[in-house]
Amino acid sequence: MFLFIGLIVVLVMVFGAFWLSGGNFGIILKAMPTELMMIFGGSAGAFISANSGGVISGALKGVVTVVKGPHWQAEDYRDLLCLMFLIAKTIRTKGVVAIEAHIENPEESKIFQQFPRIVADHHVVEFICDYVRMMTMNFEDPMQMEDAMNMDLEKHHKELHEPQHSLQTMADGLPAVGIVAAVLGIVKTMAAIAEPVEVLGGMVGGALVGTFLGIFLSYLIVAPIAGRLNQILEQDGQFMNLIKIVLVSHLQGNPPQISVEIGRRNVPSALMPGFIELEEAIAELPPDI
Repeated sequence: MFLFIGLIVVLVMVFGAFWLSGGNFGIILKAMPTELMMIFGGSAGAFISANSGGVISGALKGVVTVVKGPHWQAEDYRDLLCLMFLIAKTIRTKGVVAIEAHIENPEESKIFQQFPRIVADHHVVEFICDYVRMMTMNFEDPMQMEDAMNMDLEKHHKELHEPQHSLQTMADGLPAVGIVAAVLGIVKTMAAIAEPVEVLGGMVGGALVGTFLGIFLSYLIVAPIAGRLNQILEQDGQFMNLIKIVLVSHLQGNPPQISVEIGRRNVPSALMPGFIELEEAIAELPPDI
């Protein structure tokens, strides 16, 4: 939503100011098809050459992500805290043996099935199950667990950000590609040096459209998309970080209520459930799980 609003504001302000100042759209419209072909087409080709299929696919999905917004909402963080509470409570009251059936088959687990949006994300479910499984194998040192989870999260973070980095690299290169297009326009102009001044002026103007489009696409289109994607990835990345915080707190010997409260305090501020809200959500959980 905000992406489209921003793009509309950019187009209206840039081209509106050009029109109000007496600019001639004829030159821009005449040169734009071929200049876009050189600039955007050349950049797209370089993008394909520089990246793997997975990164290219991830970049396209990233643009969709920017349009849709963050995946995890405030209610999802509340549900995750409730899920982690149930897991910690089960281990504390019934022992690690009682949790094994839930982590081996989360699709049929009464604990996990309380939270369908979380279960639908296999990365999150695997992350929870893998580390709880390690706890059932006596991997219970809080510091070692935190180190292992940090390495896992760092790898996951790096892989998720590769498409965003590729988009940012494309944005950084677009002004230079615009200069390439402009130079080619000047070369074409010099080949027609015998033409009247009016013709040469139009040709030079068309060449400068290349420089304009390179800078315009870079700083006002692609770079903002890459920047917004980075914000979304960082925000959604806190979801899995929350799992680490609660599990490590549990291994440090804290009661389930304290562990999830420590986790709650680390939820992004705009999405953090209130203390009473979380208490009420936990109180509404089925007692017989």
